[in-house]
Amino acid sequence: MSNNPPVSTVPRYAALALQIATDCVNDCPDRASARSRMADSLARLRRSLAGSRGFIRQYNGVDIRLAVLPEYFLTGFPMGESVAEWREKAALAIDGPEYATLGQIARELDLYLAGNAYEVDPHFPELYFQCCFIISPAGEVVLRYRRLVSLSAPTPYDVWDRYLEVHGLDQVFPVADTPLGRLAAIASEEILYPEIARCHVMRGAEVFVHPTSEVGSPLMTPKEIARRARAAENLAYVISANSARLDHIAIPSASATGMSKIVDYKGDVLAEAAPGGESMVATATIDIEALRAARRRTGLTNMLSRQPFQLYADSYESTVFHPKNLLLENGRPRVPEKGELGRFQLADIERLADDGII
Repeated sequence: MSNNPPVSTVPRYAALALQIATDCVNDCPDRASARSRMADSLARLRRSLAGSRGFIRQYNGVDIRLAVLPEYFLTGFPMGESVAEWREKAALAIDGPEYATLGQIARELDLYLAGNAYEVDPHFPELYFQCCFIISPAGEVVLRYRRLVSLSAPTPYDVWDRYLEVHGLDQVFPVADTPLGRLAAIASEEILYPEIARCHVMRGAEVFVHPTSEVGSPLMTPKEIARRARAAENLAYVISANSARLDHIAIPSASATGMSKIVDYKGDVLAEAAPGGESMVATATIDIEALRAARRRTGLTNMLSRQPFQLYADSYESTVFHPKNLLLENGRPRVPEKGELGRFQLADIERLADDGII
């Protein structure tokens, strides 16, 4: 946990995991048409978010203070495009018009707005990263978390030494101290990796925004189990927004639907959107002061305070499952070849099998 002194009291507030459709850009023939489609998506998002905020205010008398959007809600995900192709077509500039428009939406609606997009870091212009962001009601990006585990996109871990040199470890696991509590982000399938949530919690995180685009299923999927586990084991809220559907892409559009939900710090689901379309149903009250009280109580249920992290440190240090810096050559980033990220995984499996670990 952070050694920072306790922050001021946080009033209870409403959060929304907005389940909204994604107009993918894969079939756009060029950059200009992709950017035009993104602009249309942003206009649709503004209408949907404003309408949802107004209805929820009328229905239960509270204003939405934090809204979470699905994973890659502006673009969809690459399906065979090279890193260079997808960077040109779908990756945002950190000071580009899309972020400016999202900032305007946050200002207009007076809320914190969280989402996920592909973006280019000026320090790594050959690549792109998948980024979870949080924008304040002033329209400023107050948190930028780059996904660390991926099979289809470059990550900071692939250029680890250089990334740390540029950004430092606290920007690898950023936590935004806000009037809504300490906010952090987890990207999509990274909810399956306990260490990512833990490293944020070690820096004080209380609320995880979780943009996701995942299989909609009535079954207890791995991600569904993980959402509840990450909340309970870290005594943290998880606000998880899934795609309503994926249009303009060569898979059945409703494969990703439903599953948007808010999970409290005990692992209980407070609200959940049904599958089948866009929805504002996943809205609930966030009580940061109750969370903090739970974290400061003694007893078996306070698993967070009982964690002996140093007990595990040597095992993590001595056993390499997936090596770092695979996209660094002589200290400089390089663009992966098509399919190369997947081949990294095959090499890891073969090495671990030879070592008798898996």
